[in-house]
Amino acid sequence: MNEAKKVRIDGADGTPLGLLGFAMITLLSSSEKFGWTEGISFILPWAIFLGGFAQLFAALQDVKHKNTFGATIFGGFALYWFAVGVSWLIQLGVFGETLANNVDTRQLGIAIGGYLIFTLSLTIGAAETNKVLFVNFILIDILLLSLFLISFNVATTIFRPLAAYSEFIISLLSFYGCMASVLNNHFEYTFLPVGKPLGVFKKLRRERHFQSKTGS
Repeated sequence: MNEAKKVRIDGADGTPLGLLGFAMITLLSSSEKFGWTEGISFILPWAIFLGGFAQLFAALQDVKHKNTFGATIFGGFALYWFAVGVSWLIQLGVFGETLANNVDTRQLGIAIGGYLIFTLSLTIGAAETNKVLFVNFILIDILLLSLFLISFNVATTIFRPLAAYSEFIISLLSFYGCMASVLNNHFEYTFLPVGKPLGVFKKLRRERHFQSKTGS
């Protein structure tokens, strides 16, 4: 008689590494937007390895832990940075002049608009995770909206600085989240607070559940 056996695979939490990757690439990217640095040649490897592979690893770890929310966030942004990295390579002419000469930044803008829709939905989930993540997602929404409008040359003098500041603060919050995740787990107590969930949407769920029970 065959017996079904379940094998449990435990692994380390990939969240800190994913947040480190996100923090690093947003820091570098914001430096170019501020004008502190020029060009994207030395941002590119960090986009691929930290923005892409580090977050992809974090996503796979979250898949192992059945954390759909975390896997979706890290997986989605890993693919985002892989796509951005390839877009930069095309723009730099790595794949030939034909592709480089046919670049239309509005197409990238439409893709960013799609990611804005994606992150707006995740912002709701972030509200029920912790306050640091929630604020970070609000800033990500602002960043993506700014980049979307910049791609279509809409009020660039306003939205380019807004994109730079929001991305820089995103980086700082991601560094904080990374350190909090590592140190809180290492010391086994709240060494760095990240704030409690807002509880707004869970409260609505409880109210609806109560109403369905009472029939009101």
